[in-house]
Amino acid sequence: MSFDRIREKLNILADAAKYDVSCSSSGGTRKNDNKGLGDSHSSGICHTYTEDGRCVSLLKILLTNHCIYDCLFCVSRKSNDVKRAAFTVDEVVELTMNFYRRNYIEGLFLSSGIFKNADFTMERLLLVCKKLRLEQNYNGYIHLKTIPGASDELIKEAGLYADRMSINLEMPTEAGLKLLAPEKSHADVIKPLAFVQQNISQFAADKKLIKHIPKFVPAGQSTQMVIGATPESDKDIMYTASAFYKNFALKRVYYSGYVPISNDSRMPILGTQPPLLRENRLYQTDWLMRFYGFKVQEILNDANPNLDVDIDPKLSWAIRNMQHFPVDINKADYRMILRIPGIGVMSANKIVQARKFGKLRIDQLKKIGVAYNRAKHFITCADTPYQIKDYQGTQIKAFIMADSQSKYLKTDNNQMLLF
Repeated sequence: MSFDRIREKLNILADAAKYDVSCSSSGGTRKNDNKGLGDSHSSGICHTYTEDGRCVSLLKILLTNHCIYDCLFCVSRKSNDVKRAAFTVDEVVELTMNFYRRNYIEGLFLSSGIFKNADFTMERLLLVCKKLRLEQNYNGYIHLKTIPGASDELIKEAGLYADRMSINLEMPTEAGLKLLAPEKSHADVIKPLAFVQQNISQFAADKKLIKHIPKFVPAGQSTQMVIGATPESDKDIMYTASAFYKNFALKRVYYSGYVPISNDSRMPILGTQPPLLRENRLYQTDWLMRFYGFKVQEILNDANPNLDVDIDPKLSWAIRNMQHFPVDINKADYRMILRIPGIGVMSANKIVQARKFGKLRIDQLKKIGVAYNRAKHFITCADTPYQIKDYQGTQIKAFIMADSQSKYLKTDNNQMLLF
């Protein structure tokens, strides 16, 4: 292959892939049991940090940035005047293997614009996976994008070779999607998500009866929503996410702040800052739903359709629900301890274990890892100072904000008021 031409393609197609953020922790367990290359038992993939602090890397590219669709939010839309390129199947395979052998990457994230039709594109993505697995004996991580509209047969076969599959929801609501991409619909996403989830469940059930069953998408599915391109509220976004977690058992929903790429009156103008603070608050809310036992309705509802810009959603919920506080840290159940601002999952577990040996005091809570300057407004413990004043939620918010300096507060707060 021509080195200069491959390098040019790589620059174009890696740059076009940067807008897809739905690629981090894999959770895959594909082991090297055929004397091949690599394995995917690590806890994370793609230029991110794993739970143990390791930074891992991924070859993240598009097969092509040619596309038959004209989605206004997409840099690869057919009407956009950008340089176009396309890899051959063999070029992707060779790039992946060469980068892996040089220890540049630990896996592959492969997506594509849709050229000709969905099946034509999906066939080539599948062929890349098959060549890597069967011809190169590659056991490393592969995250493959599902192409909306592709046949069930192709999707099912792809699931036998990929560790994770994902398909982007694009916009949080059907109305938002129709505004910017009238050729698409959420039904095009729901159908393959449901099909893959059905097969994941079926393979898991067969595994209980038959010893040797091949893995099918062992790291599960994910999706991504573009945030800030259309006027949905945070409530609209998170209700959609909650429904997709429930209905399709997704591993992750990703929230990608829209980076303006065109001067269209239906979207934020060029030069508008991406809604990074809003994106961060949405991820915090997602974390509360997945790991802290919160229902989306508790955090966002008709009375509170948008997240607080100044403080995180857990603190915001606590301030709005002061009737639940203060909590006696030595008596409360685990579920309630998790809801205390300043206490995370690990700290909550440590508290429940430690108090078996005696009542906990302030210095012990600090050693456990509790952010006491925040938590002190919501808890009592063995040596809590006597307080005459019963502070209101707004006063507590002011106290905490005065003591905190968040890097996100440097971001323009007007970004949430685009609409």
